[in-house]
Amino acid sequence: MNTKVVVVGQGYVGLPVAVRAARAGHTVIGYDVDAERVRRLDKGDSYVEDVHDEELAALLQDGSYLPTTDPADLDGFDIAVITVPTPLREGAPDLSHIESAAATLAERLRPGATVVLESTTYPGTTVELLVPLLEQGSGLTAGADFHVGYSPERIDPGNPLWRLENTPKVVSGIDPASLDAVQSFYRTLTATTVPVRTTEIAELSKLIENTFRHVNIALVNEIAMYARELGVDVWEALDAAASKPFGFMRFTPGPGVGGHCLPVDPEYLSWRVRRTLGRSFRFVELANHINGQMPDHVVQRLLLAFNSRRRSLAGSRVLLLGLAYKPNTGDTRESPALRVAELLLELGADVRATDPYVVEEVTVDSKLVRCDLSRDELTAADAVVLLTDHDDFDYTLVRTHARFVLDCRHRLPSGAGVEAL
Repeated sequence: MNTKVVVVGQGYVGLPVAVRAARAGHTVIGYDVDAERVRRLDKGDSYVEDVHDEELAALLQDGSYLPTTDPADLDGFDIAVITVPTPLREGAPDLSHIESAAATLAERLRPGATVVLESTTYPGTTVELLVPLLEQGSGLTAGADFHVGYSPERIDPGNPLWRLENTPKVVSGIDPASLDAVQSFYRTLTATTVPVRTTEIAELSKLIENTFRHVNIALVNEIAMYARELGVDVWEALDAAASKPFGFMRFTPGPGVGGHCLPVDPEYLSWRVRRTLGRSFRFVELANHINGQMPDHVVQRLLLAFNSRRRSLAGSRVLLLGLAYKPNTGDTRESPALRVAELLLELGADVRATDPYVVEEVTVDSKLVRCDLSRDELTAADAVVLLTDHDDFDYTLVRTHARFVLDCRHRLPSGAGVEAL
């Protein structure tokens, strides 16, 4: 059976889903309102590291994948997957992209079709927001005429081991028939599906995953700050703790958290608890505070390093290694590296940055100079700050030629001229 699948949103989640669905034998329409993004995709130019240009070109050539900005191309779809952004606006969820996607799909919804939401959001969004919009726009009844479900995305950009096809996929539906339809589709994409009874459970499961990481990263970040003041090597202590084969999961300190998942997703749960129950989610709020101040802590550590050398940070040249929020990707969403750059520029430093994965312009002060990693750049810098530990960086070159390195990822051996965060 030739199934027509529409994937609304062609970003870091939507494009891998679309490509995987096309490779699984579906005819896929990749819909996005960003004309430049669609133009690049139409030329076989992927901006997502997990999707290679050659793979994209092959799918375009055989007609199994069509990127488009034209809503008419969505007509007659069997399955629609919504993978649009869900940002925060002044501390509240902005679901306007879901609303827009629902309106576009509702006009083309037909009996027997299935709509699945993958965008991260608070428990209740599928039933309270998506279903009414689909019903109002189509004149059909959810459950009776068409299926609706929620399946939280688990895309981990740059992870070579856990990809969409081998990562267990949580699936849900608004009723048993919807769950069956959603699960049947995802079984063609992934090796394992994990069905749950309601869409609210599936929505909450995603927030639990990311809140767990957010809180534990905040814990080790705070421990790292105190351990240094106590004169204890936190990295060696973490190595020792991680030798325990049970009851412990290793998290590591860093310059902050980025992407959509950690800085944003726990806020959805906090907002829902505050709005519905009138109470504060104290763990999330504390984790937000600790992780949010890590870029300031990095700059403070750099200031202390300059002071110990009787140097002023103002007017000094600082080379930042990495602008992406995680290694081996070009994703700068909410990246703490950008905040570090802004703070250093505000303090009068001459800031240069190198990142082989970030090819597009970033929203930082125009005084930030982009450069390649080279011996000349390293020797000219008064300090080097390792913010994103891409595998492509030549760490031997850094260790050999940098005068001082603040290593926020513990990628270099500590010693003369190298300080770990």
